[in-house]
Amino acid sequence: MTGAGRADVELRLPADSAYVSVLRTTSAGLAARLDFTIDDIEDLRMAVGEACALVLPSAGDDSDLTTRFHMETGRLTVVVGVDSGSATAPDPDSFAWQVLTTLADDASVAVGDGRFEISLTMRSELQDASD
Repeated sequence: MTGAGRADVELRLPADSAYVSVLRTTSAGLAARLDFTIDDIEDLRMAVGEACALVLPSAGDDSDLTTRFHMETGRLTVVVGVDSGSATAPDPDSFAWQVLTTLADDASVAVGDGRFEISLTMRSELQDASD
């Protein structure tokens, strides 16, 4: 699916909204390691929350919420997914998708093989300024 290659960090949690705060905190910690600004970190936290809001309703019984983090200098790609037999791509006009695509530098959806995943990439403002 999305996010080719071995993840630098992978996190598996129960597919329950009660665990989204753990995922948001992990995302923020990894972004801080990549020297993201405070504003970039907060945007990432919100984007990860919206990605979870989109995938969790499609989670199958006893599914896990899996997240893979691919880290590069000034760039973090997060792939959030659940096992799902009934997932469909999110409505591009939905509030959650609009927020996600506004916050992330890149976002995509992958549905198939019993999985529903959303991939988002964020770049640090500091990295963009040095290019």
